[in-house]
Amino acid sequence: MIPFAARPFLDFSVDAFDSVSVGTFAGSLFGVLVLVAVPVTMLGAASPWAVRLAVGGVEHSGEVVGRLYAISTFGSLLGTMVSALLLIPLLGTQRTFVVFALCLALVAALGIGWRALPVPAALLCVLALPVGTIKGSGEGEVLYEAETTHQYARVVERDDGTRVLELNEGQAVHSLYRPGSYLTGDYWDGHLVLPAAADAEPPERIAILGNAGGTVARAFGHYFPQTAVDAVEIDGELTQLGRRFFDLRNPRMEVFDEDARPWLRAAEGGYDAIMVDAYRQPYIPFYLTTEEFFALTRERLEPGGVTIVNVGHPEGGDELERVLGRTMAAAYPRVLRYPIEETNTLLVAGEGNLSAARLELAADRLPAELRPLAHEAAAALAPRLPGGEVYTDDHAPVEWLVDESLLEYANDE
Repeated sequence: MIPFAARPFLDFSVDAFDSVSVGTFAGSLFGVLVLVAVPVTMLGAASPWAVRLAVGGVEHSGEVVGRLYAISTFGSLLGTMVSALLLIPLLGTQRTFVVFALCLALVAALGIGWRALPVPAALLCVLALPVGTIKGSGEGEVLYEAETTHQYARVVERDDGTRVLELNEGQAVHSLYRPGSYLTGDYWDGHLVLPAAADAEPPERIAILGNAGGTVARAFGHYFPQTAVDAVEIDGELTQLGRRFFDLRNPRMEVFDEDARPWLRAAEGGYDAIMVDAYRQPYIPFYLTTEEFFALTRERLEPGGVTIVNVGHPEGGDELERVLGRTMAAAYPRVLRYPIEETNTLLVAGEGNLSAARLELAADRLPAELRPLAHEAAAALAPRLPGGEVYTDDHAPVEWLVDESLLEYANDE
């Protein structure tokens, strides 16, 4: 019943938490806990009950319990791998639920007899039903949605023709396309001008860690056609969506469907800019927030190069930015901040030549469309926020930090 009860129940849960800006996150968490609690408890009771039925005498109890738990462990591993690696990518979440329900019903029918056959028969009929729209959108038309091997993704076209890529809960937009424009009016545009804060010459090579649908890569192909772009995106299906829905065209771009840090460790380096936008709300991979990671980015830069990190955060919440700023400062001589949006700050790290004054001088050498943005960025660039702790590979409690930020923001609201 979960796939069919989930949609209205999760909508209700999100609406119930809608008075705070973390409503989707908190509502989804609460809703999923309630939905899954009953079936998980019932399935958890199966093994102890099976042990009680199977043990005929105390002398055989160890043997029986060992075999049943071996079967249970094998089933858990098989179910986890088959669902995540096979069924969800091929069938989607709803039909994956129904397939496993069908398996349970068939096993039950073997024990109960022909009287139980209507249940698996009904599930077979349910399996043939069309899934329909997974999640509606009140902001435009859903052009595409699917469960990739990594996440839920959908493309929404708004009334003005703008297209956005949403992942998972959909609170954050991960790529944006405006018809007839290479600028977005959002934080992606900052990546086009911030390298000039260290070097007035256009970058020869850049790496984008977290390319998603290719908003920045597409813009670089237009404004800096000589710049070679290495675009890294762990979910290769997002690149396909970029080409299909977001006009992702850049003849100087090479795409790598890999995890950002292992890829960077194996890369040759020589980049004029490394742009990190692989943080997925509300949580971010801890190994992309550590001193060791930022030291690696510095090793892969050309002398005078910069690393640019997009830090998403609740409005008014700056603890994550403080931590990342101090951690980057442990690897770089200079770290500046550009608060480009209320919920996005771009941190720029580089050598001593990095400055707002250098960006101001270089602004008029940029393409005409980028000059106003460069002047605006130069006026807003400032030293990193003080405070925060240095995260390391051994200690990077970023999940706790994000949870605390969400709760504090909820309390303020």
